[in-house]
Parts: sequence; structure tokens; C-alpha cells
Amino acid sequence: MTTIAPPHSARLALTPTTTLAGQLDGAWWPYSRDLAAELPPLVDAMEGRFGRITRVTVNPARWPVVPHKVPVTGHTVHVGWFSEQDPDKMILLSYTVGRCDLLVIPPETEPAAAARLMAAAAIPGSVLTAGVLMSDEAATGRRMRDARNSEDAWETDGGSAPQPLRNPVVRHTVVRHPVVGARMIPLPGNRRR
Repeated sequence: MTTIAPPHSARLALTPTTTLAGQLDGAWWPYSRDLAAELPPLVDAMEGRFGRITRVTVNPARWPVVPHKVPVTGHTVHVGWFSEQDPDKMILLSYTVGRCDLLVIPPETEPAAAARLMAAAAIPGSVLTAGVLMSDEAATGRRMRDARNSEDAWETDGGSAPQPLRNPVVRHTVVRHPVVGARMIPLPGNRRR
């Protein structure tokens, strides 16, 4: 007996309606790499703002199977693939608005990273491309893992993580001149013993 999973809503973040044109119009975080299953909820969510979506283009590097046509509510969407297209971007075309470019967040992405990517892709007028956003997030993820690993190493070694310096300014000891009583700041190498 095969059970069919209930349809889910699209995880989508779109830029606010504005005159600022950016590289992306938002981000989409699919649940799987099954384009035939993931595309209908996305198209349904997009059509309220962009009108009837008629065509979609993807890079086949991120999708194991790219169907030529996908049935959606009330019509069929034609799907094309271009290996020259940014692998982390999907282009949707409609009769009314024209073109919508979305960052496609890999389904296996951790929720915190996906939230950062969705927020970054939805900034109006952003000049960052899908590839740059994914590369920046990968670097952020590495830094966060390194920081956690460093903290874990301190904890397992029995120590605690070093506290950050509150004021990294070098402090000098003020001494009084024995004869005139003037205040002096000793120079390195001229210390009184």
C-alpha cells in the first residue's frame, strides 16, 4: 500500500513590491529535489502576485529529473533547463509580470541557514546573486561550526573559553620622579627595580 504525502505549502520569501530592481525577487526552499512534486505548490503561491506562471527554467545540476511539463492548478507549466544558468536560481515566467528570479535553497539546508538565505534574497534592490548568497552562507556556516568546535574543545579540556578583552588599551603605571615629584610614564626598558 502506497501513501501519498499530503500537499504542502511552499516555503517562500519574496521581495516587497517596490521600484528597486535587484538580482533576485526572493527565495524558495523546497522540501525535496523532486521538481514535479515541488513545482505545483510554488506556482500556486506565486500566481497571486505574478499572474499565471507559464514557464520555468532551472539548472539540471540541482534537479535529478527535469520534467518537460508539470501540471499545476488549472494549467500546465513548461519546464526548461540550461546548464549555463546559475545552479542555485530558478526563473519563472508569466504573461503579466514577465520574469521572477528566485534563489533555490537546497532542501537539506538547516533551518537557521535557510532563514538567513531567505531574508537576504528578499532584500529589495540587492546586487547579490544566488551564487554569491550561497557562497556567503557556506562561509558563515563554516565560521559558526569552527566557533562551536573551539568552544567544545575548551569545555572538554576542562577549561573555559577565554573572555574577550574589555579594553585592549595598554595600561601604563604612573610613577613620581623622586626629586621633583613630577609624574612620569616609564618607557619600556627603563623600569625601576
